[in-house]
Amino acid sequence: MTETIHAGGPAATHSAVEAGGTFEPVIIGFTCNWCSYRAADLAGTSRMKYPPNVRLIRLMCSGRLDPSFVLAAFAEGADAVMVSGCWPGECHYMEQNYKMLRRFLLLRRVIVAMGIEPTRLQLLWASAAEGQRFAKEVGRIVEEVRAIGPLGWNDAGRDVPADVRRDFSALEREEAAAIAAEAASPPEAPPHVIPALSEPGITAEVTA
Repeated sequence: MTETIHAGGPAATHSAVEAGGTFEPVIIGFTCNWCSYRAADLAGTSRMKYPPNVRLIRLMCSGRLDPSFVLAAFAEGADAVMVSGCWPGECHYMEQNYKMLRRFLLLRRVIVAMGIEPTRLQLLWASAAEGQRFAKEVGRIVEEVRAIGPLGWNDAGRDVPADVRRDFSALEREEAAAIAAEAASPPEAPPHVIPALSEPGITAEVTA
């Protein structure tokens, strides 16, 4: 099944600036069914307050995230994209969140090459019991995106360039080969610890 992502378009974000004088970003959030989506649900049922700027899309697993979903969100007018899943070592589908992590790092390289700030693509780990953490991190992400302003990437009707699509496919093939080579000795990471990120210009928390 194919789902069309409608982020509201650039007109929606620009009108938010004009109406209230404060830019309110439109953020698409991809969450896993078993952990981060339930953390969002817990935050809601516990009446925890966090900005309503994030429109959540539930996936059965963060490893199900197709890179084209992220690029489509930007093309449709999102100012940022948040990808959220189970902590490494706690995935309900074994190691699929490691697969998502690899894709996330590749996607950051791709969007930087396209002229999009890496801050506009964020990664959030959250267990089903971490509603408070989810609410806090969403607030932080919204503030960071608000600070850098609207993306306006498709103001001129831009689409994802074909060469970028091809480049990402090539990068994914390289990663698939690396994963196959490491299959005999999968990476080990204790709960709530993010594997080392060596990408230049990318920083991340390494503990909960």
